[in-house]
Amino acid sequence: MAAGRPRSFDLDTALDRAMTVFWKHGFEGATIPELTEAMGINRPSLYAAFGNKESLFRKALDRYAAGPASYVAAALAAPTAREVAEKLLYGGIDVVTDPKNPGGCFAVQGALTCGEGNDAIRRDATALRAAGEAAIRKRLERAKKEGDLPSTADPADLAKYLMVLSHGLAIQAVGGATKKQLQRVAEVALRAWPA
Repeated sequence: MAAGRPRSFDLDTALDRAMTVFWKHGFEGATIPELTEAMGINRPSLYAAFGNKESLFRKALDRYAAGPASYVAAALAAPTAREVAEKLLYGGIDVVTDPKNPGGCFAVQGALTCGEGNDAIRRDATALRAAGEAAIRKRLERAKKEGDLPSTADPADLAKYLMVLSHGLAIQAVGGATKKQLQRVAEVALRAWPA
């Protein structure tokens, strides 16, 4: 059996470029011609390397979680619950205001406008966000057990609070809010953090 032609493109670079297209246009707004042009490959190469558009989106979503959104894992490793909250909010602000990025949260924007035919894509993005919230809740539960949060604090409510704030900050960034403005909002939000 003859071997196929070797790839003439870097998979990681192509995936980074696809992630940017999906981040900017969402799943449905990103067309195959836009993706192949950004990735610097042709349609058959896209399908051979990544499968279909849905598969490429899922790989891009994983890439986002491991790349731009990796600040979440670093935040969860912070020594105190307060530092976890600070690192989540300020890390998110850094990502959504970085001029290298399209803006907003890829996990929100990528599937925000999916129609009925793409429920699986919406579910995948929702699952990523839910997993993030569950990880935050688990970390805050540990903080409560260790006495780092007051006994009256509800880790589930605090995790939801942080997720709502993070998504709101991302939406504000897309709307033109500056990094400094978003940081001030985070400061206000952190004043409500249980002591």
